[in-house]
Amino acid sequence: MKSIARYTIAILVFLMSGSAAAQFDDAGVRNIFFDTIRAGDVQPITVGVDDMRYTGVFGVSAQDSTYMRWVTDMVRWDVDFYADFDLIPIDSFYLRTYEITELDLLAWSRLGADYTVRLECEFQGPRMLITWRIFQTMGRNEIGSGKLSDNRTFWRQLAHSIADDIVRSLTGDRGIFRTKIVYSRQLSPTNKELFVSDFDGANERQLTDNGSINISPAFAPNSPEVYFTSYLDGDPNLYRINIQTGRQSKVASYPGIVAAPAISPDGKRIACVLTIDGNSEIYLIDLNGSVIQRLTRTRRAIESSPTWSPDGEQIAFVSDRTGSPQIYIMNDDGLDARRLTFEGGYNDSPVWSLRGDRITFVSRTRSGRFDLASINTDGTDYRVLTQVGQNENPHFAPDGKHIIFRSTRLSGGDIYTMDVTGRNQRRITRTGDAGSPTWGPYPD
Repeated sequence: MKSIARYTIAILVFLMSGSAAAQFDDAGVRNIFFDTIRAGDVQPITVGVDDMRYTGVFGVSAQDSTYMRWVTDMVRWDVDFYADFDLIPIDSFYLRTYEITELDLLAWSRLGADYTVRLECEFQGPRMLITWRIFQTMGRNEIGSGKLSDNRTFWRQLAHSIADDIVRSLTGDRGIFRTKIVYSRQLSPTNKELFVSDFDGANERQLTDNGSINISPAFAPNSPEVYFTSYLDGDPNLYRINIQTGRQSKVASYPGIVAAPAISPDGKRIACVLTIDGNSEIYLIDLNGSVIQRLTRTRRAIESSPTWSPDGEQIAFVSDRTGSPQIYIMNDDGLDARRLTFEGGYNDSPVWSLRGDRITFVSRTRSGRFDLASINTDGTDYRVLTQVGQNENPHFAPDGKHIIFRSTRLSGGDIYTMDVTGRNQRRITRTGDAGSPTWGPYPD
């Protein structure tokens, strides 16, 4: 039997680094937009966004014009970010060549836009009233419209709400532009705190402030509560914090470690790593921290990183029972465990796609680099999604179309996002000290 001390050291190293990828650094790599696979036969929807027009009866100030430009730019950024869309930029050369002073639907169609978004604004005291309309450029038909109003200082929220409405109108899905992300930042060699921000990294604020190490945040489904591991009391224990109120409480404390929480889709159970029996094993506990069931029993192996299937009936996890860390799948009662990955010498940190058909994870590829990879749940179609820097800690957005992760490609470590296919990789934080990201649920 392996000693508790040995397992504690192994998992503490894993948790503090996020994964073994933190041992490497690819300084000098600068290309962060690396499309590794395409979306197959699914073609993106091409969208153009007109400059916002002022429709008020009174003159507009220079500051108000700035607000209008900011909202327009933010809507364009969101449209360009979304996995199903391709933003069509305004082609100044085209406008000059054909002496076009105002883009109509025919011009947008010639630029390649399937749809055009038109924005109109008027100011009512401190408030902006924005009307948006979506037109099909070929048929010139209006297919959606709406009005939004808020204080002009909340222009970002207005822009994100417009983008959410565009997503709903063109795809039928909910937009992710008002969601939050939570991640840790290393403020000193012995201090990691949790931070929360908008999905694009804006409006960052600190969540925890206890001077300890706080890592592995995990949102509860449809809840503002985040579960995380903290060394506040010396040993790593399980805590939760409400990102709206800041209220924090301890959930579970056992001998050894309590780590890597994953909340079940119904929000009633937590899969996590405990060492109370001497080994690192996967357990189920309830929301009060009481053990429901031990799921793994491999005394000569380290089990870690549980993640739930969308239906809550299976759990993927990592085990080194065959010599190197590989990904396995078992039922939620611990039965019928099977090995999933055979490619990659070191596979870790699985997350289950919301469609249930694929699992994304960290894989040490033949280059020796740690990349994000994806595989079908039957073990077929292994694909590498990143090809620059060291990459780790993947998590899905609530729409299942975007992934958040940590990468060292431009720094010691920052948060990035990409489409589920590996396209459209973007840097979200720029502090060089961020890791362990997780993406929150849709707002109420």
